[in-house]
Amino acid sequence: MSTEESPKMLYLSRSDIAAVGGAQAELYVEALRAGLIAHAEGKTVQPLKPYLRAAGRHIADRIIAMPAHVGDPGLSGIKWIGSKHDNPIRRGRERASAVIVLNDPESNYPVAVLEGSLISAWRTAGVTCLAARHLARSGFTDVALVGCGVIGRTQITALLQQFGHIESVHLYDQQAEAAHALAEQISGDHPAVKARVAGTAEDAVRAGDLVVPCTVTSQPYLPFSWIKPGALVCNVSIMDVHKDVFLNADKVVVDDWEQCNREKKIINQLVLEGSFSREQLHAELGEILAGTKSGRTDDDEIILLNPMGMAVEDIACAGAVYERAKSRGIGTWLDLY
Repeated sequence: MSTEESPKMLYLSRSDIAAVGGAQAELYVEALRAGLIAHAEGKTVQPLKPYLRAAGRHIADRIIAMPAHVGDPGLSGIKWIGSKHDNPIRRGRERASAVIVLNDPESNYPVAVLEGSLISAWRTAGVTCLAARHLARSGFTDVALVGCGVIGRTQITALLQQFGHIESVHLYDQQAEAAHALAEQISGDHPAVKARVAGTAEDAVRAGDLVVPCTVTSQPYLPFSWIKPGALVCNVSIMDVHKDVFLNADKVVVDDWEQCNREKKIINQLVLEGSFSREQLHAELGEILAGTKSGRTDDDEIILLNPMGMAVEDIACAGAVYERAKSRGIGTWLDLY
C-alpha cells in the first residue's frame, strides 16, 4: 500500500456472510481442516484468551477476546464475543454476539470487520463435523442433541448437510417448545430423517451414536453410564459431562490442551485434583486431521471430544469468508481515516 492510498476495511454483515456461503457447513469444514492442521504443525500463534466478567454471575455471562494468527503470510485477527445467558428471555436477543477484526500481518492494519456470531456458531458446528468424520463410528445413524438454541440448531443443520446417512435425531431442551420447533424444522428440511423430542436428557443421550450437548449449564449432568458403546460425545458446551466421562472414555480428544486446561472447567478440575493429565490425553484434533495421531480404531470405543473453542478456528474461517467476499464484490468498504 502506498502512503497516498487511504486504508480501507471491508465490513461484512451477517447477511453478507450468508451470501458467500457462510450459513453452510462446507466453507467451514475446509477452512477448519487447514487451520487445525496448521495449529498441530506449530504454524499458528494463539495467546491464551482472556475472559472479561463485569456483570452477571452465570458461567455464560462474559466477554472473551480471542486473538490468533493463521498461515504464512496469512491473516491475524481477533474475535470479541460477548454472552449473557438471559439475553433470549429478558432481551429477546440471541445469547451471544460477536465481531471479528482481521489484520494484514505485513502492516498490521485492519482489513476487515465481520459480524462474528454466525461465523462462531458455524465454525463450532464445523469442528463437530470434522470430529465425526474421524471419531464417530462409520455410518452412524442416530444423533442426540441436548440444547436446541442457536448453537444446537446450527450443529444439527451442519451434520445433516455433511452426513446423508443420519436417520434419527433425538432432541431435548428444558424449554420443550424449542425442541419441538427444531423437530418441525428438521422434518420440513429433511423428510427422511426422524426428528424425535425426548422426554429427558438421559433419554436423548442413551439413543445417540453421536451426542452433542449445547447448553449453558454450569453443572455437569451427563454421566458415563448414559453413553452407549461406540458413541462419540462432542462436549460443545464444555460443562455438561461428569468427570467420570473423562476418566472412563477410551479416548479423550481436545482442540488445544492449554486452552482446555483452564478456567476451572471439568478437565482443569481433574488436572488440579491429580486424576487427569496431558499424558492421558489421546490427541489434539489437529493431530488426528494431520495423520500423526489415530482417530477411531474400534467400533465400540467411547470417545470424548472436548472442544474449548479456539481463535485459530475463528480466524481461519473468517479469512475464508473475507476472501470469498472480496472475490464476489460482497460487503461494504469503509475508510479507516
